[in-house]
Amino acid sequence: MQAEIISIGTELLLGQIVDTNAAYIARQLAAIGLDLYYKTTVGDNEARIAAVTRQALARSGVVIATGGLGPTVDDVTREAIAAATGRPLEFREELIPEIEAIFRRRGTRMTENNLRQAHLPRGAIVIHNPVGTAPGFIVEDTAGIVISLPGVPAEMRYLMEHTVLPYLREKLGLKGVIKVRNLHTCAIGESQVDALIGDLERGANPTVGLSAHPGQTDVRIAAKAESEEEAARLIAGTEAEVRRRLGDYVYGADDETLEGVVVDLLRRCGRTLAVVETVTAGAIAGRLSAADREGKWFRGSLVARGAAVADRLGLEPGLSAPQLGAAAARRIRELQGTDWGLAVLSPSEAPEGAACIALDTGDRSQCQERDFSGRPAELAVPWIVVVALDAVRRALLQVVAG
Repeated sequence: MQAEIISIGTELLLGQIVDTNAAYIARQLAAIGLDLYYKTTVGDNEARIAAVTRQALARSGVVIATGGLGPTVDDVTREAIAAATGRPLEFREELIPEIEAIFRRRGTRMTENNLRQAHLPRGAIVIHNPVGTAPGFIVEDTAGIVISLPGVPAEMRYLMEHTVLPYLREKLGLKGVIKVRNLHTCAIGESQVDALIGDLERGANPTVGLSAHPGQTDVRIAAKAESEEEAARLIAGTEAEVRRRLGDYVYGADDETLEGVVVDLLRRCGRTLAVVETVTAGAIAGRLSAADREGKWFRGSLVARGAAVADRLGLEPGLSAPQLGAAAARRIRELQGTDWGLAVLSPSEAPEGAACIALDTGDRSQCQERDFSGRPAELAVPWIVVVALDAVRRALLQVVAG
């Protein structure tokens, strides 16, 4: 059986709020082995909500809707689902004490319009909401199951975990699981990754898909099986093959970040790092600082405008881009008293998006010039950040390898 998500709210439709609810629900459905093929976002309009609910029921056995269950006039999800399933609303008087209790705990007075939240489609199963005022509900229709949840993320998650997921497992006899593994690559484009593992992307179980970000391509491996162990076994074989083909382009998996991997490698190798950056405006230092909050391995940075970096570091003028990069990396290492120094500078008179990336490790220096000027500025800088961090990562991997 397949499921579908309907996210309700004009603010979601207009992009004023990011839809984190749908992402959470999708992960939970995958964890219990329920396939998700569609997600729809619709504004606060009763007729349109009813229409997309009917459309969802025509192609999916389980429909989960979030939002529109509050007390205000634009909260019309109850009416819309009632219309879509051909059931009139009925007043559930037994819900009033629950709603009143929430207001008492909050120390506020319940206004009359909150009684709207006690109206549910006839015959609906109540999803009691101890953490909010709006109860959810389940309609078991001949066309399928419609589950309506509050749009407040904390309430939705509580009801999913404590009521909806147990209900779906029992109702549908769900025993299978879908397990997902995300491998992270860096400094390689999506098309290059596809050229290396394209045949694996055509597999049925596990499935392999790509997701591109500036400077990074994620490889998503998903397996469906009767148990976590079997799904993990299916993933393991494909993951090993992906890693074999992509090699050092793979820097981590799942919740690992590139900066976190770099800091961990600094720790393993017993190296400290300082950074001077112009073109990236402190983005590298920000990411490393977040990964090393104690400042034990990343010791500090200098952020300067391109023309001022030589003066700030006391370097002679007129150096070429590679010479300036190497000198800046060495100088920041000396000033901060670290083992390694990284310089990420914008060459003079170079187009926006070009960078000179130099790494000084005390006994040697390496420099590369990269040009991302063909990309929009908002994409070029993240690419430069990733390539610079990757240069440090690869140098540390050489230390680990001996």
